[in-house]
Amino acid sequence: MNIHEYQAKSLLREFGVPVPNGAPVLKLDDADAAIRQLRGPVWVVKSQIHAGGRGKGSFKEPEAGEKGGVRLARSPEEAKQFIGQMLGKTLVTVQTGPAGKQVNRVYVEDGSLIEKEFYLSMLVDRATSRVAFVVSTEGG
Repeated sequence: MNIHEYQAKSLLREFGVPVPNGAPVLKLDDADAAIRQLRGPVWVVKSQIHAGGRGKGSFKEPEAGEKGGVRLARSPEEAKQFIGQMLGKTLVTVQTGPAGKQVNRVYVEDGSLIEKEFYLSMLVDRATSRVAFVVSTEGG
């Protein structure tokens, strides 16, 4: 099952897992409303593609800027600028290969003071027909 980060966080929230508040943006016209839902003063703007390493990735199109697919915005205006730079552009990561993937969704969420990060993945181990958990401190 391929789901985006914003979809996974919505499911986790339904089951009482504390996750940062956020809103998906599918078109630039919806950016202001999504940003206003959040408290700031820092917003995290995240491209939503089915690949890891988004923050370390780069966009093919020069107008997307030199930053990767995950960016910290320090104002609503900067968050909207980042959303506009990402939507419709091609993000290349180590997992996409050189072709990259087009960003059709962006997730904007409240920034958090991060003390320690863990990345969790649940995979179906076909050999045993069980779910395997992969946990890493290195992400992506």
